[in-house]
Amino acid sequence: MIEELRIRDLGVIAEATLPLEPGFTVVTGETGAGKTMVVTAVGLLLGARGDSGTVRLTAKAASSEATVQLPSGHPALLQAEEAGGELENYDGGSELLLTRTVSADGRSRAIVGGRAAPIAVLAEIGQQLVVVHGQSDQIRLKSATAQREALDSFAGADFTVLLRDYRGRYERWRTVQQELEELRTQGRERTLEAEQLSRALAEIEALDPQPGEDAELKAEAIKLSNVEALRLAAGQAHQALISEDFGEAPDATTLVDSAKRALEQVAEHDEVLRASAERVSELGYLLADVAAELASYVSGLDADAPGRLAAIEDRRGELAALTRKYAPSVDEVLLWAETSRRRLDELQDDSARIEELQAELEAADAELNGQAAELSERRRQAAKQLSERVTAELAALAMADAKLQIEVKDASRGPYGADEVAFLLQPHPGAPARAVGKGASGGELSRVMLAIEVVLAAVDPVPTFVFDEVDAGVGGKAAVEIGRRLAMLAQHVQVLVVTHLPQVAAFADSHIRVLKTSDGGFTSSDVHTLDEAERVRELARMLAGQEDSASAQAHAQELLDEARSSA
Repeated sequence: MIEELRIRDLGVIAEATLPLEPGFTVVTGETGAGKTMVVTAVGLLLGARGDSGTVRLTAKAASSEATVQLPSGHPALLQAEEAGGELENYDGGSELLLTRTVSADGRSRAIVGGRAAPIAVLAEIGQQLVVVHGQSDQIRLKSATAQREALDSFAGADFTVLLRDYRGRYERWRTVQQELEELRTQGRERTLEAEQLSRALAEIEALDPQPGEDAELKAEAIKLSNVEALRLAAGQAHQALISEDFGEAPDATTLVDSAKRALEQVAEHDEVLRASAERVSELGYLLADVAAELASYVSGLDADAPGRLAAIEDRRGELAALTRKYAPSVDEVLLWAETSRRRLDELQDDSARIEELQAELEAADAELNGQAAELSERRRQAAKQLSERVTAELAALAMADAKLQIEVKDASRGPYGADEVAFLLQPHPGAPARAVGKGASGGELSRVMLAIEVVLAAVDPVPTFVFDEVDAGVGGKAAVEIGRRLAMLAQHVQVLVVTHLPQVAAFADSHIRVLKTSDGGFTSSDVHTLDEAERVRELARMLAGQEDSASAQAHAQELLDEARSSA
């Protein structure tokens, strides 16, 4: 539900904060006071087109902001999070902030949960939160899809389970059908693909590349390209470490040995020199090990380096041909080959797969036809009940001769069955039934929508409903019935109503008045939540135009008491 609605510089409203309670809230005021701006503000939050003409004179921009409380897991919360919005969590639910601004030059901006978002995202979220019924074309059930969804919700939980199972089977049927169609229509392409994969795999298998082979060969090629320099350097190092023929100076091993003997002669006289002697002795062992490794390295160098290098370069050239064709490295070529083998197995098994899919498709067809027939039968039963209940509501709303007809016609099988659903209104006996929204005036249409929503509210609740002058063209007893049904609807959802009729306003749980003021020729409107005494005065004004009249106030109090006793 909407916890609070804040409006700034919209139409004649400079700044207003509307704290909205659960249940039924009514908005009243003189003609031209700006009541409709409340509905306009809600519409902006639903993604309605921003009109720069609604921006208050001298203001740079108009804004509408709502704080919405929703239970955990509500689709609107999930959409807001996907859009990057932040939520304020509390036990059992979350609080979401929605903002829409329209500048005087026509630019519009939306904010969802503190983050800028496209207007389309705000509209998607808004559709989950608020339904507006008014003199405009903002009608929730105007599309065939919305009408079918409403009827399906009314059909009950068992129908929902059946429809969910049907949809799962339908999606599987579509997947099988698409795969079978691909196998049949793309047979030539798949054969060509199989031949190409076979040739590629044969080429790779003939060369038999090993994991990491390209890197290993590269390293060996670099070594063999510099074999003489490596042999010379290793030989010189070996001579310097251990050879007695290393020029006139003694080698490193001889010098270290001399140092060791010198220290060992006096080691028993001093701990420091004894420790140094031990370390020099270790150094001698290390030099001997390194010298042995160098000798082994020199003897192990390939005597036929040029021949081996040529063979390596040939192998690298062959591997390079593979990496140019299939992947950047040998390891990736091997991975591509593994994936391609699996794909080749699939392509070579087309005949058996086609037979398997054909059998599955025929079985799924029979199951879907049976389920679609059951869905159709249940929809027709629900349509009859919904039509009767809405027609009864219309009779109480001063449309005694009107009748709602819900047609469930056969259609091509789709993801929701094989039906086409249409809500039709017959305004009086003998008149042709026409699509809802085409055969009624604005006031009549609002009452038709109210009747439908009252019946659907228990099974298909949207958190908040807004009605703009749903009572247009009625009065007296019919107005009382409209008020009573709005109160009935408010038992399930939050209801916000703009009205001129005191009979409707009397049923509200809370009352908001829009008051127009003028200061130096500049007109503005203030929004105020009424207490009990103020509410009586406002109803008296609506009844007789005389809020200070004792008799008018008595009549207003009587209207309130009757509404409360009959609600």
